[in-house]
Formats: sequence, structure tokens, C-alpha cells
Amino acid sequence: MAGQHLPVPRLEGVSREQFMQHLYPQRKPLVLEGIDLGPCTSKWTVDYLSQVGGKKEVKIHVAAVAQMDFIRFLCVYFRTLPFDQLVQRAAEEKHKEFFVSEDEKYYLRSLGEDPRKDVADIRKQFPLLKGDIKFPEFFKEEQFFSSVFRISSPGLQLWTHYDVMDNLLIQVTGKKRVVLFSPRDAQYLYLKGTKSEVLNIDNPDLAKYPLFSKARRYECSLEAGDVLFIPALWFHNVISEEFGVGVNIFWKHLPSECYDKTDTYGNKDPTAASRAAQILDRALKTLAELPEEYRDFYARRMVLHIQDKAYSKNSE
Repeated sequence: MAGQHLPVPRLEGVSREQFMQHLYPQRKPLVLEGIDLGPCTSKWTVDYLSQVGGKKEVKIHVAAVAQMDFIRFLCVYFRTLPFDQLVQRAAEEKHKEFFVSEDEKYYLRSLGEDPRKDVADIRKQFPLLKGDIKFPEFFKEEQFFSSVFRISSPGLQLWTHYDVMDNLLIQVTGKKRVVLFSPRDAQYLYLKGTKSEVLNIDNPDLAKYPLFSKARRYECSLEAGDVLFIPALWFHNVISEEFGVGVNIFWKHLPSECYDKTDTYGNKDPTAASRAAQILDRALKTLAELPEEYRDFYARRMVLHIQDKAYSKNSE
């Protein structure tokens, strides 16, 4: 049976109070329209960004094909370009100068000054753009974690993944299509860490990934000025239908001690979840000492025990 295809709800003129009291507790994606984002949506043209960003060197991903494979790292290359050249190239369909091919795709995910220690914050890495954008005040200032500047070539499709923090995806310019999957459907997504193996979500290989057809699919289109609320643990796949600029704002909705202190990307599992996974690995190694018949029986009992003790009793 094919999974459901559901639209992500859209609301206009949502206040902080309405968001926090009525919408945020539902823990579901939502497109917010009419949010005051400052002049960035009209100001951040290719020429303006090239001029303001200048020759600052940025690390980028270069994709030989439209679908970026970040599990096997096939056809994806890491390169460095001056920011103004990145913007110019990313806005092109065909390139006179290129690394791999004339129709290669570019993707910038901004980093902190030292990515091992510092989180991304567009206000620090690109201070001349700071005054152009207003962050929606839908969380407390002390909860702020990062603001990630993103630039994508037209046609680029990012991999399906989840983040461990809530975030707002601000579509500053261009148009994106975003497909999301509920955390409850993780068993259908063929995960490797935080990522899904299924790259082509529109035409999946169901012989290889038969359970993928059961995943409920939530979909929306984002245009300049739209803001998508993506709750933590919701899987999302982003397709840039045009050259586009976006900013993700992540915040800590759990107590700070729940997060891995070495995490500068906001994608490491909470420390308790990591410890539980390590304990499970040890348990599975212990089970391996048993003959197959016993191993299978006690593994099934463990699964039932986990379902009984840890699964949410609330239905979506």
C-alpha cells in the first residue's frame, strides 16, 4: 500500500504567542507566511551578494549529479571558492569554469570559523548581511544554537535526513520543494545514521527499498519570504527548483545538558540516545553467543520490551 501524500499546512501572520501556545506543541511541520524578515528577500540578489560577500573563501560541495549522495559520497566533491565566484556559478545553469562538468551543482552550508569548535552564525561569518535579515522571535534568545547560510544551484536535491534540534528554514530568495517524513516512519526510510539511503524519493527503487512506499509524505513549496518550521527528528528532503538562498535557524528546545557538547552542526544524537545505542550494541553482541534459534527468540522479546516501555502511546 502506498504511503499518504499530505500537504504541510500554511498560515499567515502567526504571532509569537499563537505559535508558542497553539502550534509549536503539536510538533508538526508548518509553513509560516507574512513574517517580517527584513529587506533580505528583495535585497539579496546575485549581484548584491557577490559584492557584499566579496572574496571571502568558503568551503562548498560540488555535485556532478543533481541528487547529492552523502552516505556513499559518490559524485560529491569538497572544494573551496571565493564567495563571489560561488554565487555567480550557483546561479548559472551551465558553467564556463567548472571543477567536474559544465552542469555541476553547487551547495554552500556555512560553517563556523573553526568548524570543530564554532557553530555557524550568519551574523558572524557574514557581518555585512546581518542588518538585512530579521530572525523570527519564536524561541528564547538563550536557546539559540546556530544560523546556517545556504546557497543552492537550481535542480540540486539534498539527501533525506533529520536534525536533533528544532529549526526554521527561511527561504530568502528562489523556490524550494520540501518533502518531510514523520519520525514515526523511520522504519520505512532505510537509515544509515541520520540519513536515508533512498536518494530518489520521487521515483524510488521499490525492489531495493520496498518499505519506503509505506512512509507518509508531507510536502510543501517555499518561495521568497516563506518560513518552514521543521520540528526536531522530522526527516526532510530539499529540492532547489531555482537558484536560492536560505537561512536555517536552530535552537535548543531541550535542556542544554541533553546535547553533545562537541556538536557544532546540530546533528549529533542527544547524549542519552547515544549511550542507549552503545548499550544496545553490547546487548546484541551478548545475544550473538547464543544459537540462532535462541538468538532470534530473545531478540524478538527485546523488541517487544522496547515497544512496551519506550514507544509513545500517543497516536498522530
